[in-house]
Amino acid sequence: MNFTITPAQGNEVPILVSVPHCGIDFPDELKNQYRQNLIAAPDDTDWFVHRLYDFAPAMGMTMIAAKYSRWVIDLNRDPQSKPLYTDGRIITALCPVTTFLGEPLYIDERKEVDANENKRRVDNYFLPYHNEIQNHLDRLKKKFGKVLLWDCHSIRQVVPTIQKEKFPDLILGDADGTSASPGLIETTLSVLDHGNYLVSHNHPFKGGYITRHFGKPSENVHALQLEMTKVNYMDDSQLEYNTDRADKMRVLLKNVFSKLIEQLL
Repeated sequence: MNFTITPAQGNEVPILVSVPHCGIDFPDELKNQYRQNLIAAPDDTDWFVHRLYDFAPAMGMTMIAAKYSRWVIDLNRDPQSKPLYTDGRIITALCPVTTFLGEPLYIDERKEVDANENKRRVDNYFLPYHNEIQNHLDRLKKKFGKVLLWDCHSIRQVVPTIQKEKFPDLILGDADGTSASPGLIETTLSVLDHGNYLVSHNHPFKGGYITRHFGKPSENVHALQLEMTKVNYMDDSQLEYNTDRADKMRVLLKNVFSKLIEQLL
């Protein structure tokens, strides 16, 4: 299985939680091709995000979390490799060959993953995750008449190949207002703004492929992406989970979901 599903507990609600970048595994047929020192602790991972959100099923939400590293295939990139941004920032490929900082991932320092291997990974690792999302969205929409996909991400506080400055604490992405209804966006921002965090909207991240692809508010299928800097739930080294920081963030996230559930039901 390429992902884990944690079913909703108790009274189900029309929200699906996706964690596409928490995976750290590498398939047996590929792992020996990578630099072993890098894959021992894949630095571009959204570390512990599935743990941060592990309260979601108890609130009635199903959660899907990736098993394999984004260095195998990035589940939040366009499968046709269309770039998400055109502002000069580094954008790792659907099947990356470097880290965010430009460090070669593979022992042979290849410049790209060839087309046949790219397609094999799409078929074996990308599509199963996306098909699972689609199946749950269809199921929840049929049950409730509407559904929200919440895509969970985290990033180091500073990634100079994307921008020189520190990122805001929380960045809500909705593809410039096109992936979710104005009401759901407004509700989310109003709760986030009442927390003790610096909040940004659609900058520098407006949502990746998952948000843009699945969000169809005209069809009552909404999608939002929340990016957060890792220091908000990890230690200052951004290597270890910090329970005190995480618990504060979890309070805010629970408040957001409580308001969204009220609005959706």
